[in-house]
Amino acid sequence: MTKQKSRILTEQNRPTRTGSPKGNLIIGSIIATLVAITPYLFYLHESVPDATIWNTFLFEYNSGFFESANVGMWVLTGKLIPLYLLFLWFFTCRHWWYHTLLVPIAMYSYQTFDTLNKEVQYFDSNQLIYMIPIMAIIIPSIYLIRAQIFNKVNTVNKSIEELEDEFKISPKNFWGKVKDYF
Repeated sequence: MTKQKSRILTEQNRPTRTGSPKGNLIIGSIIATLVAITPYLFYLHESVPDATIWNTFLFEYNSGFFESANVGMWVLTGKLIPLYLLFLWFFTCRHWWYHTLLVPIAMYSYQTFDTLNKEVQYFDSNQLIYMIPIMAIIIPSIYLIRAQIFNKVNTVNKSIEELEDEFKISPKNFWGKVKDYF
């Protein structure tokens, strides 16, 4: 059997990355909708009154440092929307480097908690100190994966995509992917 025929046979027998086309369409539509609604989510702060204390039937928000609930919610949505989009990207990314997304996720998470802390006067400061341990783990890990990929590219006759597939963690569903990390 020739190399080309054996390659075709192995490609035909290879399990597909994704499930059924109908399931992919539904999941893709949900993800596209979640991305498409982000401008509406960002402008939700406009419905917040320009007052120091905002009372709702669920909670009472005291703006404190921001002196206006509207400004406080504007700052909060400016942190939460990128965090939301980064989480979507992290859980839907199929590339070997997707762990690098944990660095901006950690940064925006820190900024969000810092924004919610009413006693902080200078938020978005000193975050690099808290990011160093995360970066110290993720950056060398990504470099080692990259080195392994390029080492295999030089020694094996596989395409980059086939090598990326070897390094992927491919759980069956969203919760399986969450469980892989926690």
